[in-house]
Amino acid sequence: GAAAGAAAGSAETGSGKIWTRVGAAIERRPRAVWIGTALVLGAMALGVPALKADGLAVADQFTGKPPTVVGEEIQARHFPAGAGDPVYVVADAAAAEQVRSALSAVPGIAGVAPPLVRDGEALLLAELTDDPSSTAAMDAVERARAAVHRIAGADAQVGGTTAVMLDTRLAAARDSRVIIPIVLVTVFGILALLLRAVVAPLLLMATVVLSFAAALGVSGLVFTHVFHFGGAEASFPLLTFVFLVALGIDYNIFLVTRVREEALRHGTRRGALTGLSATGGVITSAGLVLAGTFAAMGSLPLVFAAELGFAVAFGVLLDTLVVRSVLVTALTLDVDRWMWWPARLPSPGEVGEHREDAAVGVVGVHQA
Repeated sequence: GAAAGAAAGSAETGSGKIWTRVGAAIERRPRAVWIGTALVLGAMALGVPALKADGLAVADQFTGKPPTVVGEEIQARHFPAGAGDPVYVVADAAAAEQVRSALSAVPGIAGVAPPLVRDGEALLLAELTDDPSSTAAMDAVERARAAVHRIAGADAQVGGTTAVMLDTRLAAARDSRVIIPIVLVTVFGILALLLRAVVAPLLLMATVVLSFAAALGVSGLVFTHVFHFGGAEASFPLLTFVFLVALGIDYNIFLVTRVREEALRHGTRRGALTGLSATGGVITSAGLVLAGTFAAMGSLPLVFAAELGFAVAFGVLLDTLVVRSVLVTALTLDVDRWMWWPARLPSPGEVGEHREDAAVGVVGVHQA
């Protein structure tokens, strides 16, 4: 069983013996193991809605309270929140008053200064009611854009710091919708070519997505209820995805290529146990080093760095200790030779027959 598989793969070190015992435990009930593990990861993923990745206000970007935040608090006690950072609107001079009137009626706009006209263009400064870096201010800018764009011939453009933050958030959301599917399809193609199979890459991609969702869900809960962060940057989910998928696929390739090599000689079930025993220690060691590296980002006074460091460190540990070692192994044991469909790997019985035939052939040669 597991011990024989480990012996066929590589010498059992201390970590190899540990993963051999883990493999033996999984082998008893692989279906129950992968279903239970998947349900636990799915429960972790339920925390994803707690992650508010729509940008951080200036006061929420630091883990402490630097002089910048103190100064803003003092300013907010004496002046409107958006007094020092207005919204800039450029429009055709002929429509300046219409634009001013439309802006003044937008909820979230405290007031609009008289237009400055030059060379047929008008510049209007609109003061926001809320903190210019807040989500409420970005929503006000969206409403302002909708209002001025309805004015025919005004050719109005809305800019400023808040507008830049809004555009960054929208771009990050678009990137997530476009880049994540592209990455998944590309990685699936690489795995399919490498393993010459369809089922194995599909299952491996499913484990990667589930692992990412679980890491994101736990991160959202921890950020909200433990660290009490004010939210996350809009680019946070995409960056976390890129890091975790890149690392997860790396471990996938290392593990499953070894499993396939052993499966060609000993059958899929024994190959899965040998692959786990032979690679478990290396994958675990690499995961611990990477997790420690990313966790060190938590020492920085920036919320974005602390969040990214925690999410990637937790995700890497989850991937190496649970997903790669337990979930993938259990799936491989349960799916067995169908893991390599449409390719056909020999079953253990066929492997034994081939070995006996080969042995008989060798004996016959010696006798001759």
